[in-house]
Amino acid sequence: MQHDEDILRLVTGAHALTRIASLETRTEAPAAQWRTISLLREYGPQRIGDLAALSRVTQPGMTRLVAQMTSEGLLERGVDAHDSRATVVSVTEAGLAALDEWMQVLGRALAPRFADLDDDDWTAIRRAADIVQARTRLVAPAVAPALADAR
Repeated sequence: MQHDEDILRLVTGAHALTRIASLETRTEAPAAQWRTISLLREYGPQRIGDLAALSRVTQPGMTRLVAQMTSEGLLERGVDAHDSRATVVSVTEAGLAALDEWMQVLGRALAPRFADLDDDDWTAIRRAADIVQARTRLVAPAVAPALADAR
């Protein structure tokens, strides 16, 4: 059971970092905006329903978010090559630049909380981050089709 608890501590710690980052950066942009751009950067253009499933939000909620982000020039809509009735969403260069800028702001905001860590602590954090990133990358691409099939 210890392994399950350790994984849960990583998840809750990540959630706490997200809350702290939002408070300390005083960003007006919703976290869903950055998550959406990150997903599109990692997995490429997506149908709105698949993007909603990957992001774990409702399709109407994702439709509203995509409309807002499209009007801001962060995303663009296109036609699905396999089904002309479906819309595919992709991230724009402006969206990628905004995400990169946000990541820099986020890093600077969180850095003071970790400034006193020694090399061993940084090695442990880097290793944990590598493991989490590798394990989540293996699972995530299968999420959208599996959830879409369940509907």
